[in-house]
Amino acid sequence: MKKFVLTVLFGMIALAGFSQLRWDIRGGMNLSSLTHDDNADALVGFNAGVGLDYAFTDRWSLKSGVMFSSKGYKHGEFKARPIYLEFPVMGAIKMPVTERVKFVVNAGLYFAAGLVGQYDVSWVTGLEDSKPDIPTDKELIFDNGIFRRFDVGVQYGVGVELADHYLIHLTGQNGFITPYDEGYYPEEYEGTKSKNMTFTIGVGYIF
Repeated sequence: MKKFVLTVLFGMIALAGFSQLRWDIRGGMNLSSLTHDDNADALVGFNAGVGLDYAFTDRWSLKSGVMFSSKGYKHGEFKARPIYLEFPVMGAIKMPVTERVKFVVNAGLYFAAGLVGQYDVSWVTGLEDSKPDIPTDKELIFDNGIFRRFDVGVQYGVGVELADHYLIHLTGQNGFITPYDEGYYPEEYEGTKSKNMTFTIGVGYIF
């Protein structure tokens, strides 16, 4: 994972020398849950990092970046709060509204590597003997093989660029990979094929 992260970061630094490329800093609020799970409730998290925009024309560009993203979900008292390092790769079209306002639509993929996080399964009872690997208190979320470290999915969004420097955006993500090993969960959770689902509202400054 470290080699992958370093390769992406060095690639982005190399791109920064091109005149068609602009970068921004951004931050926002996440609302995350699971798909295909009626018992899962959403958790509020954060999203922050650096975005890159490589312009092919005045209208078309390639968007990427490095983002720290707090996700998760809850089942009653159970809460999972993983934090990922994400690399989105998206195509974007920019449509001028006025001389100082552009409406932006983008879509593509995101790739994520789990960094840290905690979960609390002390509410689970009666499983300690049959599934001894299930902890009964807070544990680091990626340290015991229950939660999968890597995720990939589709990312899409809309935004507004103001005065060529300010950014407001709404972003959605739907993962392709179930974030946990279903074999560690009670029978009612097995086979649901739940995926990460996240919506973000954020702002940024474009350099």
